[in-house]
Amino acid sequence: MAPDLRAPVTPEGRRLLSLLRPHLPVLEREAEAHDRAARLPAHLFAQLGKDGVLGATVPAGHGGLGVTSMHDVAVALGEVAKADAGVALALHMQFSRGLTLTYEWRHGPPRSRALADDLLRQMAAGEAVVCGAVKDVGQPTTLTRADGDGYTLTGRKTLVSMAPIATHFVISAQVRENGDPVRLAAPVVPRDSAGLTVEDNWDGMGMRSSGSVDITFDAVPVPESHVLPRGALGEPDDAALAGQTVSSITMLGIYTALAEAARELTVAHVRKRGRAAPAVLTKIAEIDIRLYALRCAVAAALDNADRLSEDHSGDPAERGRAMMTPFQYAKLLVNRHAVDVVDDCLSVVGGAAYTGSHPLSRLYRDVRAGGFMHPYNYAGGVDYLSGQALR
Repeated sequence: MAPDLRAPVTPEGRRLLSLLRPHLPVLEREAEAHDRAARLPAHLFAQLGKDGVLGATVPAGHGGLGVTSMHDVAVALGEVAKADAGVALALHMQFSRGLTLTYEWRHGPPRSRALADDLLRQMAAGEAVVCGAVKDVGQPTTLTRADGDGYTLTGRKTLVSMAPIATHFVISAQVRENGDPVRLAAPVVPRDSAGLTVEDNWDGMGMRSSGSVDITFDAVPVPESHVLPRGALGEPDDAALAGQTVSSITMLGIYTALAEAARELTVAHVRKRGRAAPAVLTKIAEIDIRLYALRCAVAAALDNADRLSEDHSGDPAERGRAMMTPFQYAKLLVNRHAVDVVDDCLSVVGGAAYTGSHPLSRLYRDVRAGGFMHPYNYAGGVDYLSGQALR
């Protein structure tokens, strides 16, 4: 049977959903206030930590729930997104770090495995909230060799969701030292590091409760033991596409769920209004067609990623492409048609949905964020997919 994006496929995924659901009514009631204030609900994340949710994707042997299915993570994020999409985006940060750190613990070099082991145990205990920081502001964020053992980190990152409550950051950086070719790395930096500043500057159009602020690094000291190695700058590394897929594909559950939430609001509105014009009936049919296509495409891409993530028997570069390509097919479909669905819902409901307090207004602003998520934006996705077709 084909996987259904509306239901988990593993016992661990069902356990995660059962832990999340009691929090959703409160989250939904508070969503408008958090949206208006552009405020990440820290109190909710504190409770999620106590309930074990923040360790959902941490292996059971480390004290976590042991959710390994990306399909199930996407389903859980979708349920949260229907209550508050910004919170779902922030929670995605923690879930994806659990998945990628588990890979480091299992397959990385000894130093990386030790670092990942420690962080995973802290995440399971609700003590570590770990988010990634990818997008630079201005010059690339850079690690330079310091005196003795270690580096200093300098730069600025933007759109770092969940940063206001994070205890650790996994930073995309360039390593420059000793005249050697520039390398890529991912230093893991605790929040209390000297020279690290979490800004209070988030004022996005949508996803306003995600806490997607900037972070600055002013010669932050980083021990060598806290640097996860990556590839060389500028060299194609298709093997790395697998890790990028695992880190990001579950976000598709968020944006598909936003389109579903808009559809439910709109159908309820039409039923309450009574008799509908033929144009409205046509819109509703087209909405359901798009949603069916989105659910099928996203579920298939997630199923593909889940199968290949555990298969290390073949060529790593081919595996990376085989994971990323269906992800990008599904992502471009979601970026286009989830927005179209919410837009059609606005058309059906009419001018009332254009007010700031109407839930469709927030859904419209939130769903548009999908096109900016890494990897890739529209131009990058087109370049990647056309390159796969013509290579």
